[in-house]
Amino acid sequence: MVRYGEAERFASRLRALRERADYSYEALAQKTGISRSSLHRYCTGSSVPQDYGTAHRIATVCGATPAELRELHRLWALAGMERGERAVPEEGQAGTGTAEKAKETAGAATGATDAAPESQAAPETVGASAAVETQEAPAGPVAPSFVVEVTETASPSQAGRRLSRGRSGRRTAVTAVVTAVVLVLAAWGVSAISSRTESPSGTAGAAQDHRLLFATGCKPVVSMGQQDKCVREVQRQLERHGAKIGVDSSYGPETLRRVTAFQVLADIIPNGVVGASTKKALYESRVRMDTWSPEKVRERIREVFTEAPGDAVSVADCQSFLDPLHILPNTNGSRNWGLFQISDKRLRELGGTPRMALDPEWNIRAAKRLWSQKRDFRDWPHCARSLRPTPSAAPSATGFSTAR
Repeated sequence: MVRYGEAERFASRLRALRERADYSYEALAQKTGISRSSLHRYCTGSSVPQDYGTAHRIATVCGATPAELRELHRLWALAGMERGERAVPEEGQAGTGTAEKAKETAGAATGATDAAPESQAAPETVGASAAVETQEAPAGPVAPSFVVEVTETASPSQAGRRLSRGRSGRRTAVTAVVTAVVLVLAAWGVSAISSRTESPSGTAGAAQDHRLLFATGCKPVVSMGQQDKCVREVQRQLERHGAKIGVDSSYGPETLRRVTAFQVLADIIPNGVVGASTKKALYESRVRMDTWSPEKVRERIREVFTEAPGDAVSVADCQSFLDPLHILPNTNGSRNWGLFQISDKRLRELGGTPRMALDPEWNIRAAKRLWSQKRDFRDWPHCARSLRPTPSAAPSATGFSTAR
C-alpha cells in the first residue's frame, strides 16, 4: 500500500486529539456520527476525508482549540494535494470535489480566453501581405497600398500590354513596381515604429505593463497549491486592500479564503482562483477588506445575543475563529459565509447575499434570527455539541447553557 507523508502527519494529529480526549473509536463514532471503520482509517492514515467538515467534526468533539483546528485544516489540505486531488480546499472546507475542480478549470479557461485575441487575430489576406499583417496588425497601421500596388501591376490587362512591348518595357515596369513596393514598405515601417513608440495603448504598450501578475512569468490562473512570486504578489495586493494575510508565497487555505472574499466584495464570480478579471481588480479596484477585530466581534455578539451571549461567542469562534471574512465551501457546491457560517440556503431564506453575509453586523443579526426560531443553536450542530452546561447555569430546552 502506498503511504503518503502528509497523510501520515494529518492522521497523527487526529490520533493525538482522540487520545487526549480519551475516546475509544466506538465512543467517538457515537459522538460524531461517523462510522468506526472510517474513523480508524482516518486515524491510521490509510484514508483522508474528502470533506474537511468531517475532520473538523472529529477535532471539535475532541476539544480542539481554534489554533489546532487551523493546523488540522492545513494538514488536511496538504494531504489532499499529495494524493493528487486538485480541489480548491479551504479552511473548514467541505467542497473539494468535482465542483471545485470545474471552477478551477473554468478560471483557467477564462485566463486563456482573455489572452487569445492577440494571438489568434488571423488576417483575411493571403500571400506576402498576409504574413506582414499577422506580425504587425495588432501593433500599428497595415499597408493596404502594398496589396493594391501588387494587385494592379499583376492585373491581366496590364500583363497583356507588357507582352506587346519589348523586353525593355517589361524591365522598366518591373523596376517601377519594385521601387514602389520598397517605398511603400519603408513608409509603412516608419509609421509602425512611430505607432509603437507613441501609442501606449497598443500591443507594444501592453508589453511594457510592469504589473507582475500580467507578466509572462505568471500563469494565466494563480490557484491553490502554487508557491512562487506570483502568489506573493497576490498576497501583497490583498494586503494592500486591507486583508489580514501572511505574505509567504504559498497559495494555501488562508490565501484561498481571502481571494474568495475579495471576489465577492469586488463583484467577481467567487471561484477562489486568480484569473484575468481578479488580477485586474487586485490592481485597479478600490475594494477594502478591513473588518472587525475579534474583540469587537465578541463584544457585538454579546450585545445581540442577550439570552445566551457566552454560547453565541463560542459557536461563532468554533465556526469562523471570529473572522468576518471566513468562507467554507461544501461538497454540494454551496458555501457557508461569515462569522456564523450561514449557508447559501439560509441566506436565501433570510433574503441575504454573500456580500451581506461578510458584513459582521448583518451576519450576527441573521444568526440571532435563526437562533430565535427555536431558541437554540441547532443550525450549528457540530459546534453546538461542544457546548457544556455549567452547574450554575439554567439549562435551556435543548440542554445548552444559557450562561452569560
